[in-house]
Amino acid sequence: QVQPVESGGGLVQAGGSLRLSCLASGRTFNSLNMGWFRQAPGKEREYVVAITRSGGITYYTDSVKGRFTISRDNAKNMVYLQMNSLKSEDTAVYYCAAKYGPITDRAYTYWGQGTQVTVSE
Repeated sequence: QVQPVESGGGLVQAGGSLRLSCLASGRTFNSLNMGWFRQAPGKEREYVVAITRSGGITYYTDSVKGRFTISRDNAKNMVYLQMNSLKSEDTAVYYCAAKYGPITDRAYTYWGQGTQVTVSE
């Protein structure tokens, strides 16, 4: 069983930075494709970024390109989301997700509980 657990959310001013972390339990972490999603108040959950098992390939949604960076440490079962130049529209609950299937579709199997990111003007 895989259980992602997010941390690192908080309140930050616009233009600031935060780093989210996700610890995914289980002994098969390096077999998992990992992703980050977010859900803003009153909106549907949206895809943010994903990273392949080896960390060699990443896929970003357009709105975060150049500002967010995903990375992973397979030795620690960790995935990170470095968020720079934050904007008020980045305010959302951020979810870490995991899957064994292909990274090219956005259907994930395992989900964390989410961590709140609030960007103030």
